[in-house]
Parts: sequence; structure tokens; C-alpha cells
Amino acid sequence: MSHETIISGGTVVDGTGGASQRADIAIDGGRITRIGDLSGEQAGQTIDATGKIVTPGFVDLHTHLDAQIGWDPEMRPSSYHGVTTALIGNCGVTFAPVGEGNRRYLAELMEAVEDIAADAIMDGLPWNWTSYGQYLDTVESLKPTLNVVGLAGHSAIRFEAMGDKSCDEGVQATDKELARIVELVKESIEGGAAGFSTSRFLGHRVPDGRLTPGTWADPRETEAIQRAVVEAGGRGGLFQVAPDMRTRYKVERDMFQLGAELGCQVLFSGGTGGEGDGGVASWSEFLGRNNEMGNRITSICHTRPSGSFFGLAQQAFLRTPAWRELMALPSVADKVAAMKVPATRAKLISEAQEAGGFGETARILHPMGTGEFPDFDLERKRSLAQLAEASGKDPVEIYVDRLIASDGKEMWNLWAFGGSLENQWNYMKLPHVIPMLGDAGAHVGQFTDADSPTFLLSELTRDRGVYTLEEAVYRISGKSAEVLGLKDRGTLKEGNFADVNVIDYQNLTSCHPEYVNDFPHNGGRIVTKSKGYDATLVAGQVVIANGEYTGHRPGSVIRDFIRG
Repeated sequence: MSHETIISGGTVVDGTGGASQRADIAIDGGRITRIGDLSGEQAGQTIDATGKIVTPGFVDLHTHLDAQIGWDPEMRPSSYHGVTTALIGNCGVTFAPVGEGNRRYLAELMEAVEDIAADAIMDGLPWNWTSYGQYLDTVESLKPTLNVVGLAGHSAIRFEAMGDKSCDEGVQATDKELARIVELVKESIEGGAAGFSTSRFLGHRVPDGRLTPGTWADPRETEAIQRAVVEAGGRGGLFQVAPDMRTRYKVERDMFQLGAELGCQVLFSGGTGGEGDGGVASWSEFLGRNNEMGNRITSICHTRPSGSFFGLAQQAFLRTPAWRELMALPSVADKVAAMKVPATRAKLISEAQEAGGFGETARILHPMGTGEFPDFDLERKRSLAQLAEASGKDPVEIYVDRLIASDGKEMWNLWAFGGSLENQWNYMKLPHVIPMLGDAGAHVGQFTDADSPTFLLSELTRDRGVYTLEEAVYRISGKSAEVLGLKDRGTLKEGNFADVNVIDYQNLTSCHPEYVNDFPHNGGRIVTKSKGYDATLVAGQVVIANGEYTGHRPGSVIRDFIRG
């Protein structure tokens, strides 16, 4: 028998959490047609996976690629890291539904929250939609490389219904406005959205400094939205939240529980603190109790310490006049040349010291090294403060001299999230936590976490044993697909879509972050590539071969989900 493609000789980790096994996989018409011993069968294309693992494509439940797809249909850097399906529209920040007069506002809101220039968004997208369903039509016409699932965002919907006052603290929707919000939610889901997203995070602000629309929405509004999600799309429709767990801990958890009781699949961004167990026991009880009762609540979390990259590419942390003058120079090489001038070096150091230097931030700022691959300092021995203490020098001097020595190539990782390592690892091992918060398409000039699946499989699973390989793959493929309600995706099973990774597991690693200028208007962003993905297939077509694009763009906009 002849097949279009056979992946031969690999160890199949099928995404169910079950034991891995040696097997071949046949692909025809974009789907898996046979799994087993296919040594006697022919194929138009054979991918040799001997000594490699074969997994389902990964499902990233948190991206902001809503705009970037317009000029980067390859959806980088997610596609460098084994992702074959990306959920867009998180944190309430979307471009639909939208009236023609509100387009610029949504672009500027995305710039303020997610660090993509509004001009790039306005010029990089056709803006030929008003409804969310029409927006998905546009995404489909762009022929994305990966599969796309969309969420309708609170910011767009609330602003459309309430106008400028939608951002004001203490202002709630009138009955008429709430009816319009509900109407827009239902229209969006009927148009193909997998659900609804909102941000309650107190760091998400619009250009004038107020918090994004939806931040201050009261339980009357959020409950009405949750009901609309279920009424329009059925039980299991998503209600995604970037929560405020510092000042509204109980309110947020009550909102999660109510949404789940009403029939939503609640998905929220979570993590741990540094005191005690960081909240792991409390979350274990909350998530376990609700899911045992049939209330579907899932958390995603960072896999590695994250928050911002500092260096000479775009942001240096230090902001005195001398540093601002330095960072205004046109290239990293120009900045290094200036720093090598003794008088300039001395001024950079003295000004920064007089302004307070790095302060306590020095304890959570870690250099990523200049070796072939980044060093994430998981042994916690090389923070800026530790390097300064060991050398007897000021942290600013250490920072400056390392930038000069690396010709400006070294980046420093701010451990603002996920830095309480053991607590974070214990949290991500809870049964209802998915360890991937890629955030691709967001904060693009500041940092990227799109290498989350690569870091999870290499540093945490292979090197540290936080998970078994089978469990790690299950969390970011089969379980993630279950949360979305994907049909025939997330596992390697006969009849399923052939979204597949062939991975050189022993050599899998993230590469160093790179700053590139490839956005509209020469906009810059940080991209992290990988090593070890021999092939990534979407619907049976190889989209990544040995870390490089093949030019195939077979992704689908998914609008049909498993719902109760």
C-alpha cells in the first residue's frame, strides 16, 4: 500500500499520557491513516524519525498573534517551537467586533498593552471586518501556517457598547449597554469564536493610563457574559481571564467558580509566590474540588522565569540622561563603541549609581550568557546581585562591563514571573494546570516566552524530571486540545489531523533570543529560535524542517468545537 507520507522508526509519544512506543505513522489527505509497523509500505515522502520522538503538534492556549498574522503568517516564534494550533484573542485584547470609527482605538490599546506599534497594526491588517466572524474570515484568507482558534475580547466588546467610559473605575454598564455586550458576545461566538476573554490585571492600561475596558466590570456583567458564552456556543465554551489575584483574590475565584458552574470552561493565567508553598496547596484544593464536581477550571502558567529582557537591543533598564543618549544610537555596535570610551563608561556608571542603580531588581536579574545556547541560571548562582557580591563591584559596573565584553549581545532576564522555581514546578504539576504561557505576539520588543514548550521538554522534563516525557507532552497537546474542545486534534490517533512533531529530544534546546526588525515600519521585536525540531507538520504538510520554513501554509481557522 502507498501513502502520501510515512514517519518511520520514531518513538511515538501520542499525547494521551500513555506509554510511548516505537511505531510508524502514515499520513494521507492531511490525516493520520495508520499507526504501527509500516515497514512493507511505500510513501511519496518518508521522514526518518529513527532515534527521535514523534509527538502531536503543541496547542498554545495563550498568544496575541491577532495582528501579527497580517504580516507574518508563519506565526513566529510559536512555529519554531512545535506549536501547530494557537489560541489568539487572550486578555480581552482583540480587533473585533469593531465599528469603523473605533479601529484606531483598538490598535492603540494593543500597542499600550502588548507592545506592538499602532501604525504597524493599522497598516499591517486590511481592517475589512466589523464582526468577529468577519475577522476570522480575514485571518483565514491570510493562509496562516498554523491552526488558529479565536477568542472575542472584552475590551473591544465593552468599548463598542459603552464608549470611552468603559475604562472608568466605578462605572458599570446600563441595562441597555449590558444587553448590547451580551448581543456582541453571542454574535462573536456564533461567528466562530471559541469563547470570550477578559483582563482584570492591573498592569494592562490604555494609552491615557486608565485600565483596559472590562477591568472594573462587576459580577452582574461577567455573569451575563458567561451565560451568553454557554447560550451561544454550548457548555464548554471558553471564559479566559488574566486575573487580579493581588487585590481581588476572592472575587476572581468566585468568578471562576460561577462561570464553571454555568457551563463555561474557565481558563486563567496563574502562578506562585515566593512565601511558603506560594499558594500551591490552596490552588490544589480549589482546582481539585471544582473539577471533581464537574466545574471545568484550568490554569496556565509560565514554564521558566520571565518578565523582560534587558540589554542594548531596545531596553537597558537604566534610564538616566547618559543611558537615554546611549540607547538612542542607531545600532548595538554603535552603543558598544560608545561604551568602550572611558569617559562614557564612567558617566554611564556614575549617573546610574547616583539614581539608585538596580536596587532590589539586581536580585532577580540574571544574565543569559554568551555560549552557544542560553543559560537560564536555574541553579540560581548568577543573579546580578550575586555577581556583584562575589566580585566586590557595584551591580551597574558588572552590567556595563558584561555588555561591553559580549559586544552587546548578552541579554539579562528579569525573573518577575515564575522565579520561585520549586513552587512553580509544584504548581505546574497540579492535574489542572497546563505549563505553557507562550504570549507570542505580545511584549514583542521586551521579551518572548514562545519557547515555553521547548524549555518545558528540555530543561524541565529531560534534564530535571519535573515531568515524565509522556506527561509533559500530554499537558501541551492532548490536555490543551481538550480544554479548547478541539475535534480530532491533540493526539496521535488514526483518523486525527496530522499535526505532528518529529523531535531530536536529546538535543532539543532553545536558542538565544535575537532582536530583529521585521515588523511594518521597520518595527523591532525579540525572536527565539530552537534546535531539535526535525520536522513540524500541520495537516500533513511539513511547515518547519530542521528549524527552517518550507513555505507551506496549511493552517486552518477552527470554528467548530466539542461542546456539551
